[in-house]
Amino acid sequence: MKSTDFIVIRNNLQQCKVIETHLPDPTALPTDALLVKVTRFAFTANNITYAVIGEQLKYWHLFPAPEGYGIIPVWGFGEVLASKHPDVETGETLFGYFPMATHLVIEASDVSKRGLRDAAAHRQEISPVYNAYVRVSGDPTYAGRQGDYRALLLPLFMLSFLVDDFLAENDFYGARNVILSSASSKTAFGLAHLLHNRPGIRVIGLTSNGNVDFVKSLGCYDEVVTYDHATAMPAAEPVAYVDMAGNSALRETLHRHFGTRMVYSGRVGLTHRASEPDEPALPGAKPVWFFAPDQIRKRAKEWGPGGVDQRFGAAWAGLVPRLPEWLDVIERRGPPAVREAYLDTLQGRVPPKQGLILSLAE
Repeated sequence: MKSTDFIVIRNNLQQCKVIETHLPDPTALPTDALLVKVTRFAFTANNITYAVIGEQLKYWHLFPAPEGYGIIPVWGFGEVLASKHPDVETGETLFGYFPMATHLVIEASDVSKRGLRDAAAHRQEISPVYNAYVRVSGDPTYAGRQGDYRALLLPLFMLSFLVDDFLAENDFYGARNVILSSASSKTAFGLAHLLHNRPGIRVIGLTSNGNVDFVKSLGCYDEVVTYDHATAMPAAEPVAYVDMAGNSALRETLHRHFGTRMVYSGRVGLTHRASEPDEPALPGAKPVWFFAPDQIRKRAKEWGPGGVDQRFGAAWAGLVPRLPEWLDVIERRGPPAVREAYLDTLQGRVPPKQGLILSLAE
């Protein structure tokens, strides 16, 4: 058997191609291994972030590729075609972190009724959350359009949930105005939705001129400001800045505008991919990366077994009713369509209202 893999040059993401790789014969799989067909996956600007920082955070380690190339990880669904694990049946559906490919071999471990883990040695240097798969066969909340919403937004909304929780835990560092850059991005509007429900917090979205109408239509931003008017914002009160864009020039402009009233500056995303490696010291709070696994570990310890899942589940349930009006799901199949969708996302050509669900299978 062969897998169709979509690969990119690690240091030149514009260069991409499709290759075929050999898979083990299903009857010759190692003990406890699964051969999984990747049926569909979401692709968003967040996946571009995975590629941009793939070396730094070891995302390239997850799915081996030829020298100099990488396979971008994606959230999606897979069907078990063959199983050598006694507790996993063929035909099961898994939800989790997959390669941009048609197939994946998983070394199943820690198998429970709810899920399993890939114990492949090359995957163990990264956070365990990326090696976990949920067993979702027969679960209507993972089927059809509900499943598409989960693939598109569930991992991003977990990040939104954790940033919201972190800021609230720290009383927003004394700020009552929270500024989100790249306000049209899915992680940003998920966070804005949560912040909007917190009494006394005012949410300001920074976006491009072309996305103003979409961001306003979401109804979860108290104010929408275009990047070219960022310095027109009043600078008299403390602000917390959540940087989804990763734009060094914008970050410097905001810090110099607000000065010491910039009480928190958290780096979350790289949607603009315009971050300089050497940035000058800036007035106000020092920009720091927000690392979601640290907050998960902290809350898992404080909230006990199931505490994170319970609270996140309630937050997700509050978001789901809004998604049909916020997102148009667009499905594309086959290598040419995946390549086009990838390059469109890389170049920022995908309208914010679109959610791409892709498959390399024709």
